[in-house]
Amino acid sequence: MASSYFLDGSMIPRSDARSIDERAEPRSTSASSTAVLEFRGRKHVVRLINVSPSGAMLIFPHMPNIGERLPLQILDRGVVSAQVRWVRDGRIGLSFAAPRE
Repeated sequence: MASSYFLDGSMIPRSDARSIDERAEPRSTSASSTAVLEFRGRKHVVRLINVSPSGAMLIFPHMPNIGERLPLQILDRGVVSAQVRWVRDGRIGLSFAAPRE
C-alpha cells in the first residue's frame, strides 16, 4: 500500500555529503539509457541512471508517493513491478518486487 506522504529529500536533512557507497550490490548501466514507467495511468519515457538486480534509479519529474507501485519496462529485462523507495531532486529510487539476475 502506498503512503499518502512523499519524501523529497528536504524532509531528512543531511549535514555532510556521503563519503562512501553503502549499497550492497553493484549498479550498472542498462542496455538502453531509457525505460518506460507507468505512473497513475500514463506511460512516461524516463532516463535510467543505474540499475541493479533489485532496483533502479531514474530521472522522473513527477512526485510519486513512497511505497507506490509502478510498472517499469526496461529493454533488457521486460516489465518489472517496482516500488518507490525515495524521491529527490527530480530522481526516484525504485526497488523491484522480485530481484533479477
